[in-house]
Amino acid sequence: MVSKAVHLAGSRIDMVVETVRQRIATRALTPGARLPSVRGLARTLQVSTSTVVEAYDRLVGQGVIFARPGSGFFVASQTAPLALAELAPRRDRAVDPLWVSRQSLDAGDDMPKPGCGWLPPDWLPLDLVRKALRQLARTAPSNLTDYATPLGLTPLRQLIAQRLAGTGVAVAPDHILLTESGTQAIDLLLRFLIEPGDTVLLDDPCYFNFQALLRAHRANVVSVPYTATGPDLECFAKSLATHRPRLYITNSGIHNPTGATLSPVTAHRLLTLAEQHGLTIVEDDIFADFELTPAPRLAAFDGLDRVIQIGSFSKTISAAARCGFIAARPEWIDGLADLRIATSFGGGSLDAALVLAVLGDGGYRRHMEQLRLRLAGARIAVGAALAEIGIVPLHAPQAGMLLWCRLPDGRDAADLARAALDDNIVLAPGNVFSPAQSAADHMRFNVAHTDARTITALRRLLG
Repeated sequence: MVSKAVHLAGSRIDMVVETVRQRIATRALTPGARLPSVRGLARTLQVSTSTVVEAYDRLVGQGVIFARPGSGFFVASQTAPLALAELAPRRDRAVDPLWVSRQSLDAGDDMPKPGCGWLPPDWLPLDLVRKALRQLARTAPSNLTDYATPLGLTPLRQLIAQRLAGTGVAVAPDHILLTESGTQAIDLLLRFLIEPGDTVLLDDPCYFNFQALLRAHRANVVSVPYTATGPDLECFAKSLATHRPRLYITNSGIHNPTGATLSPVTAHRLLTLAEQHGLTIVEDDIFADFELTPAPRLAAFDGLDRVIQIGSFSKTISAAARCGFIAARPEWIDGLADLRIATSFGGGSLDAALVLAVLGDGGYRRHMEQLRLRLAGARIAVGAALAEIGIVPLHAPQAGMLLWCRLPDGRDAADLARAALDDNIVLAPGNVFSPAQSAADHMRFNVAHTDARTITALRRLLG
């Protein structure tokens, strides 16, 4: 009964906070304006004065309003541009590799996001996360307060080594470095392995944030077409001979955005070419837990000699728990650990402990079994619904959440994505994934976020 009362009080405070924020966003309250008195707003909203006091205190802490002793509460002047940004997603920025991320992260919870690359909250193991948080609250204070060790939480690294062995990648725990995310893992590797102006090879299409990170590091990007079995080997060989890239960054478990799977033959030939040309490969394995049967891994064939494998747990546990890893040769791990300390000191131990608790719970395995089945059904249903309106999936992925599709009649995907924002729907146009800008009539769909509202809007926009 007590917990129910606390929850009710919390929801009333949240309601007051949201009411004030909405009035500011719509300019019913302008910068510098005086807010209603505590008693006045309590009467208007039919809540207690203590509820309004707590809501005002939160808004002060968030910098939305400020208190003037003896005069009341006032709207902070710096909230004006933020309020404008909250009214709607931006439509005027260029459709570039960061466009989908910005639109998806800005979108509200009730806004369909078939263009995003993560699962909806109710598809994630929230009960396991809550259980893990309760467990962590009862553990030693160091888990809640201290920096992580240079390589990261030892039990989690041991567990990751065991999990990698399941895909054929043999690695000792001391050759694994924990990071804040998969993105930070790639950022550290780029800092460690390349200089501005170096050439890096990407798939075309590829995960769009690879391009954004390389742009930030001032690298020269060269791309090769990606097929149903891996990169086009003839183009790959020509690019190695012509451009002499330092790195190749790819997915080989479940490829993003195509959902394709690397074949053993392509993997062996690719590694032979890498050896001939002194190429280092970064293999992003972020979708590993979605697979029913593990696909070939370059890191397994190579023994982590020229291949570095990275991963994270944001797709299957929680994007709020920032935890990834790098598995690489030992002399590189040592240098990367120094670099991580230089850029983020020790990192946090809380997220790693949370991930360890969830992965070690038997419920995680059962959850993933159910999730794979749910995604398989969604891929079939969404693929059929898209095909009915002329949007054709180009590949039938064996696992995962992504469908890579071609639009009918050569329609421009960027124009369609901009138009969909008027329906509060975030799409992922093809050219954000294509370094060569060769996918103007393609689009990536996340089947877990593609609902009937999305299909109805697409039918109208395409008609």
